Amino acid sequence: MPISKYPRKTEPLWKAWDQKAQKNGLRHQVYSVGGDCYVGEWKDNMKHGKGTQIWKKTGAIYEGDWKSGKRNGYGTLSLPDPETGKNRRVYSGWWRDGKKTGYGIHFYGPKEYYEENGNRYEGHWQGGLKNGPGRFFHLNHGQLFEGFWVDDVAKCGTMIDFGREEAPEPTQFPIPQVEILDPDGVLEEALAVLKKAKEKQGD
Repeated sequence: MPISKYPRKTEPLWKAWDQKAQKNGLRHQVYSVGGDCYVGEWKDNMKHGKGTQIWKKTGAIYEGDWKSGKRNGYGTLSLPDPETGKNRRVYSGWWRDGKKTGYGIHFYGPKEYYEENGNRYEGHWQGGLKNGPGRFFHLNHGQLFEGFWVDDVAKCGTMIDFGREEAPEPTQFPIPQVEILDPDGVLEEALAVLKKAKEKQGD
């Protein structure tokens, strides 16, 4: 009885190429079509774990945690300084779904990268905006505002002189005593707006 031999089936080349293109684990430089570069960890073809992203168009650099392709966890965002050409930190703190959230520090001063002597905000973020308790250091004028923010607007707080004598551009006069007639009412209103925003975000 004759024995017929069937040719061995081979996988199409595209399957092998597709398998090699799947990104999982630590990868060295991976470039997107637009020229952006990412170095770090991947899971199921998405940025996941620790990594650094460099955006070609803006020169922005994010170093930190990723989850399912978005900035999630703790990370630092830096932008190029137009005067020096070097990168300077603009934000260090917590992220969720690519937006600032929770505690973080936003650096405003152009020399912050070197001396950390520029204006800055230390406090809570939600949806990329100042929300909740925080402090804004106006170090160029020698003042400190400590209070409560809702959607990037300071609703209630205290402004004091803070190193006014050493400030490079101090205010002309010291801060006078000012009192709010109903500070508890202002605070309750701000807390109600924040609570409503959190409930809406949870839906």
